[in-house]
Amino acid sequence: MEPTREEFLHISQPEKYLFYGLVYASLAYMVWQIVQRIRVWQQGRPLGELRPGWRYWLPSRVELTRWVENVGAYVLLQKKVRSSRPTSGAPMHLLMFYGFVSLVLATTLLAINTYGPIKFHHGLYYEIYESAFDFLGLLFVVGVGWAFFRRAFALRVELGAAALVEPAPKQMEQRRRWPMSHSLNDFLTLGLLFTIGFTGYWLEASRISNVPQSFDRVSFVGYAWAQLQGRVSDNFYHFMWWFHMVWVIVFFAVIPKMRIRHIVMAIASTAGKPDRPMGHLRTIPMEEVEQTEQVGVKLAKDYSRWHLMSLDACMECGRCTEVCPAWNVGKVLNPKQVVQDIRDAMVSGQEVAAAVSPEALWACTTCNACVEACPVLIRHVDLIVDARRNLVSEGALSGSAATMLRQTASTGNAWGQPASNREDWMKGLSIPLCRDGAPFEYLFWVGCAGATDPGAIKTTKAVASLLSKAGVSFACLGREEACTGDPARRVGEEFLFQEKASSNASVFERYGVKKVVTACPHCFNTLKNEYGEFGASLEVYHHTQLLQSLVRKGDLVAASPPRGSVVLHDPCYLTRVNEEVEAPRALASDMSMPVHEGKKTLCCGAGGGRMWMEEPPSQRPANRRAEELLATGAKTVAVACPFCRIMLVDSLKQARPSEEIRLLDLAEMLQEANSSPSS
Repeated sequence: MEPTREEFLHISQPEKYLFYGLVYASLAYMVWQIVQRIRVWQQGRPLGELRPGWRYWLPSRVELTRWVENVGAYVLLQKKVRSSRPTSGAPMHLLMFYGFVSLVLATTLLAINTYGPIKFHHGLYYEIYESAFDFLGLLFVVGVGWAFFRRAFALRVELGAAALVEPAPKQMEQRRRWPMSHSLNDFLTLGLLFTIGFTGYWLEASRISNVPQSFDRVSFVGYAWAQLQGRVSDNFYHFMWWFHMVWVIVFFAVIPKMRIRHIVMAIASTAGKPDRPMGHLRTIPMEEVEQTEQVGVKLAKDYSRWHLMSLDACMECGRCTEVCPAWNVGKVLNPKQVVQDIRDAMVSGQEVAAAVSPEALWACTTCNACVEACPVLIRHVDLIVDARRNLVSEGALSGSAATMLRQTASTGNAWGQPASNREDWMKGLSIPLCRDGAPFEYLFWVGCAGATDPGAIKTTKAVASLLSKAGVSFACLGREEACTGDPARRVGEEFLFQEKASSNASVFERYGVKKVVTACPHCFNTLKNEYGEFGASLEVYHHTQLLQSLVRKGDLVAASPPRGSVVLHDPCYLTRVNEEVEAPRALASDMSMPVHEGKKTLCCGAGGGRMWMEEPPSQRPANRRAEELLATGAKTVAVACPFCRIMLVDSLKQARPSEEIRLLDLAEMLQEANSSPSS
C-alpha cells in the first residue's frame, strides 16, 4: 500500500463546513483587530512620503528590496536573536521560531495538496514530509517548554537573593527590576503554544492508533505515542481532532491580544525599520515646530508610524533591559518598561514623559545597547531622546546638564572654556593650523574634551605626534573649532545642536575640509552620521582607524605590551554604534578582553549628556565597568575615548585604591612604542 493518509478522517461534511466557518471567522477577527491597531499607528507622523489612504503602506521598488533584505536577515535568519543570549535565550527562541515556521509550512503544503489540482501527498514525499515535520514540530514543543520554565524562574536566577527580600523594593513591585515579564498573559501565551503542539502530536498518535498502517513508523513521535496509548476508538479520534482544532482557532483569534502578536508585528517592524545608522538621530525641521507648535514628542502620536508599530512588536523578552547600563546599577530606567509605558500611552493619550517618568528618561546614556540587543529592532534611544527634546523645550532640564547647554551655547565648549583656550595644548608644539593657509589632507578634530581635560589632552598630543612621525598632512582649527553639538542633541536641545552643526559645516566649507580624524567617538559619530544633513560631506576617521592604516603601511609600529598586562575597554560609540571593532585591537598585541567587549561592551555612563549630570557613587556605570576590567588581572587599562577616560579614572581608583592602575589611550601606547630606539 502506498504511504499516505486520509484527510478529515471520520469528519462529516457538515462538520467540515462548521470547521471552515470557525477558521474564517477567527481569521477575520484577527484581521479586524490588526486593522484597529493600524488605525492607532496612523495617528503617528509619516516616516516617508505621505501618500493618500492605503497607498501609504505600499513600498517603492527600493523600499521593497530593503524590506525583503531586512525580513531575510532579521526574521528568517534571526540575526539579532542569534547574537544575544547565546547560551540560553537564543537557542530556546530558535527552537520555537523554526519549529513554528515548520508547522506553518507543513499546514500550507497540506492545504495545497488538498485544494490544488495535483495530489502529491503520498509515496516517498509523504514519508519525508511526516518524518521531517515530526522532528521539527518536536523542536517547537521543546522550545516552548524551555521558554515556560526559563521565564518562570528568571527572576530568582537573574536577581539572586535580592529578589527574595521582604518587603520587596518599590521598583521590584513595579516590575522594573525584572528583565523579563512575568505576567499571567506570558504564561497563558506559552501555555497556548504548548497546547497546540502537544495536542497536535496527540491527534497524530490517535490517528495511528485508530487506523494503523505499516508505514506509520516514519511519524516517529506520533508512532511512539501510539504504542504507549494503544488502540483508540473512532469517537476518541473524533474528539481529539476537534479538541486540537479548537485550540488552533483560539490561537488565530487571540494573536493580537497577546504578546504572541510579535509573530506578525515583528515582520512588519523589521521590514520597515528606518534606513539610517544607529548613531543618527532624526533632525527636526523648523517647519515642523511651526506647524505643531512643539519640539519633540509630548504624546505618543508625535512619534512616527513605524515607531508606534514597533511598540506592538515587543515580546518583553528583556534583552534590552539586561544590557542597559542604567538598569544594571539600580536606576529606574528599564528600556523594556519604556516601550510598554509608551505603548500604553499610545492608547490612553497620557503624555509620554508622565507615562515613562522624567527620571527614567534622563537616566539614559544613549549607548544603544538596548537597540543593538533588540531582536525586533525597536529604537529605544529614538523614543527617549524625542521625549527629552520636549522636556528641554518646556524648561524641564535643570542643574549641571542645563549649565552644560548654556556653556555650549555661549563658548562653543561643553566645559565652558573660552575658544582661545582650545590652542593651549599646542604650546611648545609645531601644530599646523587651517588659518595659516598651508594645504593639508586631514583635519584633526580635537573636540571639547581633547582640548580641555588633562587626561584627554595627553591623547590629543599623542595623536598629533604620531601623525607627524608618520608624515601625515594634517591641520587643526584651534580657536575656530566649536563643540559638534553631540551632548546637546542627546540631552534633548536639538536646535542648539543644529546651530553648532551649521556653524562647523561652514568652517569646513571655508577650508575645503574633506577628511577628518578625531580621537573622540562621540565627535566621530556626529560628524560621520549626522553632519551630512548640514552640508558637510566628509570622510570621517576615528584615530584608531587612521593609526591602524599607518601601522599596516609600516609608517608606525604597533605596541607590544607583555601578555595580559593591558585590558582594552571598547567605547560604545565606536564599537557598537559604528561597528568598528578591529582598529583598536590592531594597535597593540596580546591585550586582554573583558567579558563584555566589542559590540557588547559595557557603557562607562558618560553618553547622552550623563557626563554633566549628578549621580550617586553607587549608581555609576563606570564603577561596574572598572570592576570587570580589573577582574582580568591587567594593571593597565587602554581606552579609545576621552569620555570613557574621564569616567573610568575615578572608578579605577575606587575599585583598587591600594594598587597602581595605569589608564591611557591606545594612541599613547602607540606613541611609547614608536618613541623607543628600535622604532
